[in-house]
Amino acid sequence: MLCAIRIYGRCLTAALALAAPILCDAATTGTTFPVSAVINSACSVTASALSFGAYNPTSGSPLDGTSAISVYCTVGSAYTVALDIGSGGGVYTARTIANGANVLDYNLYTSGAHTTVWGDGTGATSTVGGSGAGLLTASTQTVYGRVSALQDKPAGTYTSTITVTVTF
Repeated sequence: MLCAIRIYGRCLTAALALAAPILCDAATTGTTFPVSAVINSACSVTASALSFGAYNPTSGSPLDGTSAISVYCTVGSAYTVALDIGSGGGVYTARTIANGANVLDYNLYTSGAHTTVWGDGTGATSTVGGSGAGLLTASTQTVYGRVSALQDKPAGTYTSTITVTVTF
């Protein structure tokens, strides 16, 4: 764009006009835009095996063992952990691990005192709750297992599979 300035009827070219400062008002305009992100509540869970080891039917003492459940939930998300009866059968008050038709009574508890059965929250069972420490940080819950004493059963390996359910 060629700029000319008229002085006394004469037109000065842009080169001459550049020599004389021209004061111009600068103009600006602006706007804003929102920035957002959403973190949805999420959880995942892993569990280690609970192995009681060798059971002695003649021992007058129960056989104890533990397992760890690792819950990974969004920071601050409340959750509850429930355990089912298991594939070995029985009921919450007397879970069983099985070897064919033979069963061995045991149960799972919320603490080492072995007083509160860990189940689904119905009947005489409780669930275990917590708050998420993050999707990359485990909140660990200990499962306390106990096989009842003085069960005279045939030799073999007795098993069950427990399903862990996390509600958040």
